[in-house]
Amino acid sequence: MNDIMNRYKIRKEAFFRKLANYVLVSNGRIFSANSLQKYMQAEKVSCSLNTIMKYLSYLEEAYVICTLPQYSTKAKRQLKYYVKIYDEDVAFNTIRQINNRFDLTHNLENVVYNELIYRGYELYVLNKDGKEIDFLAIKNGKEYLIQVAYSVAEASTYDREFALFNTLDQARAKILITNDDVDFSTSTVRHIKLKDFLTMEDF
Repeated sequence: MNDIMNRYKIRKEAFFRKLANYVLVSNGRIFSANSLQKYMQAEKVSCSLNTIMKYLSYLEEAYVICTLPQYSTKAKRQLKYYVKIYDEDVAFNTIRQINNRFDLTHNLENVVYNELIYRGYELYVLNKDGKEIDFLAIKNGKEYLIQVAYSVAEASTYDREFALFNTLDQARAKILITNDDVDFSTSTVRHIKLKDFLTMEDF
């Protein structure tokens, strides 16, 4: 943090640290400059949208965070001002958590994101009528819709994750990645256990 502030001559040190900490413990969420500004204002910190965007770009240039653009099937275009933010190193989330409240679900999603990027996939968040599919992954002309959850053993979580897939056509392969040991694959969705995903070379 000190290196970034020195390099970019950041004067609003307290604001920059608060913004960085908030983003790092909120990995795997959709953000906009407006939503971040509202959060900072709720924390009694005055800031401009331009400053927020600039500080986020500093964190990205320093390989602290990475941003994932959102793709809307309704508009058939990339939404430029809404992005999902991931930590380049999942440990950035863990070391900033209070009272050991580790965010297993979003950190697992972050791990899958990092692995897909490493394997050379072009990634987007897919927005379908206001509902979010974690990843639209594209490689070698093939497209995959990927949902990530820590577990779908509970009926409510199972129904939620599979309901999103059911609204989409069969043109793309549908993949669910969880930490479960039970195989939850269906006729249209391929369930991959996290431990298997991390050791396979590709889909």
